[in-house]
Amino acid sequence: MNGGAGKLFVLSSPSGGGKTTVLSAVLRRDPSLRYSVSATTRPPRPGETEGVDYYFLDSGEFDRRIRSGRFLEWAEVHGNRYGTPVEPVLDWVEAGARVILDLDVQGALDVKRSYARSVLIFLLPPSLSALRERLERRGTDHPDAVQSRLAAAETEMAHCEQYDFLVFNDRLEDAVDCLLAVLRPAGNRQP
Repeated sequence: MNGGAGKLFVLSSPSGGGKTTVLSAVLRRDPSLRYSVSATTRPPRPGETEGVDYYFLDSGEFDRRIRSGRFLEWAEVHGNRYGTPVEPVLDWVEAGARVILDLDVQGALDVKRSYARSVLIFLLPPSLSALRERLERRGTDHPDAVQSRLAAAETEMAHCEQYDFLVFNDRLEDAVDCLLAVLRPAGNRQP
């Protein structure tokens, strides 16, 4: 990827770490940010909308897009595949926009390898017990899946030293403020 005047940010967090909630609040407070919607082979969760939350693809269409190089990165996570469509991201960065991706650790590190100027941000949960409570309260996963996500979280959190910034997500407003400070254009950063 060639870099234009824009900036590419990648936000990661373990499943249940609050990424969606924090990112939604950030996008409401800074509408100039561009959010790249990922594609997935998993079924929609209640309340999710096609093209807003994800592009929901069947396995055949996902495979066709892999073969034609239409993903910036893609990975299999918890038995489903996820990928970042390359075209809008390239277009936005080249046009000078600040673009944010919501990716797991594997995807974030893949983006960093292909686009060294990307900025990786890891959202840390307050604790593993708080993470367990969030996953159980969400109610979208079988107890075995919750356990699997917790095991994956420990592995993912071990990679946080490879990120450029760490944001602690204990209180929503504090996490939003910290993330906004990282995402601000360089000329607008305050001490």
